[in-house]
Amino acid sequence: MSGQFLSPEKQAFQPEWGLENIRMTFFTCVRWQVEETMDPINCPYHYFCDSTYPGNYPPAMDILLLLFTTASYLGILVFTAMEIAGRRNFHQTRRYLLPSGPFSLPVILIAFAKGRRINTIFPLSSVGPAIFQLLLISALAFDNEAGSEIKYAFFEASTISGILHASLYLDSVILPYYTGFDALASSTFSGECTSCVCRKEELVVGGMLVSYRGWSGTTFLVVGTLFLRIISKAIADDKGKAAMLIKSALESFCWTLITIDSVNLTKNSPPQRSILHGAAFGGVFVLICLHVLRKMCAQFRRWHLGNEKDAKDAAKNHHKTGCRITSPSIFGNPFMGHTMLVICAIKPQLNRKSHNRSEVRLDFYYSSWWMAI
Repeated sequence: MSGQFLSPEKQAFQPEWGLENIRMTFFTCVRWQVEETMDPINCPYHYFCDSTYPGNYPPAMDILLLLFTTASYLGILVFTAMEIAGRRNFHQTRRYLLPSGPFSLPVILIAFAKGRRINTIFPLSSVGPAIFQLLLISALAFDNEAGSEIKYAFFEASTISGILHASLYLDSVILPYYTGFDALASSTFSGECTSCVCRKEELVVGGMLVSYRGWSGTTFLVVGTLFLRIISKAIADDKGKAAMLIKSALESFCWTLITIDSVNLTKNSPPQRSILHGAAFGGVFVLICLHVLRKMCAQFRRWHLGNEKDAKDAAKNHHKTGCRITSPSIFGNPFMGHTMLVICAIKPQLNRKSHNRSEVRLDFYYSSWWMAI
């Protein structure tokens, strides 16, 4: 084919080719070859698919991966709901059930490594980015709870390595798919062969229609956040506070980038398997919303505990001055609170003086007023 030239008089599309066969060829092509053309004005670039990857695995592999992905998603959903409810006694179990844990992460790596051939019921070329988003959300939302700093650093380093490898394996699955989608959507058939197309511009790896990549700034930012977690846990407290602030800012930025990637993938992905694709990223959006709700609930609990601590500290201080607090509801009334402070400030001063008759009456008057309140 490399020695042939484009004949402009040939029909652009042959009916006997079959649309489904053409789509399959374009989406599974792993190497596109450019060749010379005799029509540089109408067809500056002429491409054809030089090779495709081997056939797909049996549908049973897709079903197994679908069940595994569903179980991983439900695990994140349940643990997030438990965090919102305030239950935090499941850290040791959670580590082994999350997608970023030591059991599920190797399964994801194997699936991505063989993902080109998982392309029947649950094609990774369509849902692979959503599974990778699930992995990033799991690593960000749930911290590894280890008994020692060495174990914590080991688990976090394993998660970092797994995320980087998963991003590379994911690109090996989606880039041929996106390249074929660009070649099919932005080209015209030349008629030379099933995959021969004419283009006005060069065909780049991954195409120009979908900009998402697994090896991206979002991935590196998540990895940097996990690395900062290791640093903030290992260094001293005074320097650890600064690292914690930086880590919190990076986490917020990571969630923003994950949301942007999900929105772009929902809008710009190829139209193949649109229902499955929409369900996958709909689940991702649900997890993002639950994470926001979880952060709001955690902030409310911290605020509530802070108020309770302030109330207890105030009660201790008032007890040291000799006042009796008969009802905790006094803290909810600003007038009564000021009254209590005035009495507590005056009564010790009266007791320190010599008790003549007028001072005793004054002390009794304030004490009676306080007991009446």
